[in-house]
Amino acid sequence: MAGRINDEDVKAVRDAVPIDAVVSEYLQLRNAGGGNLKGLCPFHDEKSPSFQVSPGKGLFHCFGCQEGGDTITFVMKVDHLSFSEAVERLAAQAGITLRYEEGGYNPAHQRGERIRLVEAHKIAAQWYAEQLASSPEAETGRVFLAERGFDQDAAVHFGVGYSPQGWDHLTRYLRGKGFSDKELVLSGLSQDGRRGPIDRFRGRLMWPIRDIGGEVVGFGARKLYESDNGPKYLNTPETAIYKKSQVLYGIDLAKKEIAKSSRAVVVEGYTDVMACHLAGVRTAIATCGTAFGGEHIKILRRLLMDNGSARVIFTFDGDAAGQKAALRAFEDDQKFAAETYIAIAPDGMDPCELRLAKGDEAVADLAEPRTPLFEFALRQVVSRYDLDTSGGRAAALDEAAPIVARIKNSGAQHEVAVELAGLLGILDTQFVVRRVAQLARWARDRGGRGPAQDRPRGADQQWAQAPRTANSGPALTLRNPVYAAERELLKLALQRPELVSPAFDAYGVDEFTAPPYAAVRQTIAEAGGAEFGVSDPQEYLVRVREAAPDDAARAMVTELAVEPILRRTVDETYAGTVLVQIRRRAVERRIRDIEFQMTRLSSGGDPGQLAAVQNEMWVLQQYDQSLRERGAAAL
Repeated sequence: MAGRINDEDVKAVRDAVPIDAVVSEYLQLRNAGGGNLKGLCPFHDEKSPSFQVSPGKGLFHCFGCQEGGDTITFVMKVDHLSFSEAVERLAAQAGITLRYEEGGYNPAHQRGERIRLVEAHKIAAQWYAEQLASSPEAETGRVFLAERGFDQDAAVHFGVGYSPQGWDHLTRYLRGKGFSDKELVLSGLSQDGRRGPIDRFRGRLMWPIRDIGGEVVGFGARKLYESDNGPKYLNTPETAIYKKSQVLYGIDLAKKEIAKSSRAVVVEGYTDVMACHLAGVRTAIATCGTAFGGEHIKILRRLLMDNGSARVIFTFDGDAAGQKAALRAFEDDQKFAAETYIAIAPDGMDPCELRLAKGDEAVADLAEPRTPLFEFALRQVVSRYDLDTSGGRAAALDEAAPIVARIKNSGAQHEVAVELAGLLGILDTQFVVRRVAQLARWARDRGGRGPAQDRPRGADQQWAQAPRTANSGPALTLRNPVYAAERELLKLALQRPELVSPAFDAYGVDEFTAPPYAAVRQTIAEAGGAEFGVSDPQEYLVRVREAAPDDAARAMVTELAVEPILRRTVDETYAGTVLVQIRRRAVERRIRDIEFQMTRLSSGGDPGQLAAVQNEMWVLQQYDQSLRERGAAAL
């Protein structure tokens, strides 16, 4: 077995790969103030961003689902990797050679399964591309592309390749690179034959399918020869790294432009994506052999950030299949905050055909929002009924009214309801408007949580609600000023240790009354105290998280390290004020305890013990007065 990765190398990887650069490969990040960034959480479904990244601390935390950690943790969670696999991936990105403490350098065959499968796909993609560029046999593929307006530069840009017609060309090549037969079959690049593994893809044009991080996880293969009895398009089967419902072709190329423009164009095929990008529509993406569904929507929403101006434009063929696909897309329309539109090219051409026939400008024009998706769905439904009869009009209203009720904008909903009445030939417009409004109200009631409940907690709400941690004892009510101040001091100790050190390190665990906060205080102490954070802030946070006794304490540390400090100007004066608040409350609690002891001892107790308690009371009262008058200088 491979050995443990050297601790110094793990630290080097953390330092070399900025967390915001890694996270932004998966979702759009925007300024959240205080040096933090925010976006839609990739770990749970939400409508407004509660996921925060702190580049300066190398940490992320979601205030919605409580997931949090550092760069390595993020990669582990988002791509379902082990710790070693995540470190290895980040090390490869940073060009860092890892050392392994129990067995030396980790040979390729000992790496994690996912890393191996991704590496096999990367090598296969390069090999396929080389075949297309130079193999005489691949002339058929080059002609296919040229006939559709794609030259060699376009093929290189999209990584298009060619799989030879032989039985096991790629299989033998990958064996020579050190991959086992089991790995080749698990990857989906090979399949079992009568005499061992053979190539899955043979005699086909190959499109590499990349995940949002840019790694090849599968292929889409187009038939080129009549002798091929397989389907027109053959995709990689479901594997440990390829789930067709969770990938979008072209997302690696389109993600930055989608985030920048708040617009995405969904097309139907690989050549359509190519045609759109080459025509200047660099937000084009496509599904991979499956209908556009909920998992695809989650990917886009994280890039679009669900702002009010976001647009998603679906381009479908004008035939019956295309219309069916559009209606299916409308079924998921409510999962978008973005406005959705449909675009159908003249004569039912797809973007690739349109580019050939009318040029790049026609493709760019097609991608401009035209018809709202709900309007298209509405007209498709109405067209199926005989509106010359009262029964036909009533039946059409029964099916069409729920579509109008699903329109997000209430003003547009009312306007379309009026249009629907005219479209159906119903003279009583208000009857249709009331019907739609009633359906919309019922839908909201059945939905349970409304939009307001889906919003992430703002700073004031965060303070007013309990942090969701395991084993934390009674729920914390942050309206309680004691808990609020304890939370603020711990945030200062984690985020700005130079402002509270060395005074903070003299504070006892018992000065924090909330069990989760007491656990964090103890964890900071075991990691070397806040004073250590003054000299190496990022390593300090790593050590504190590693010192946490359990996942609940570790999650609380991450949350407090990322959550904004609730003061515009964070300086020594503010830190001193919070330090004094905590200390004075601890003194006040001790004074109350002593008052109880004095009452008990004055009723026949030991006189010597009573004198000692009275003396302690006097000392505490003097200390409390000094704290009131001198503030932090008295600590």
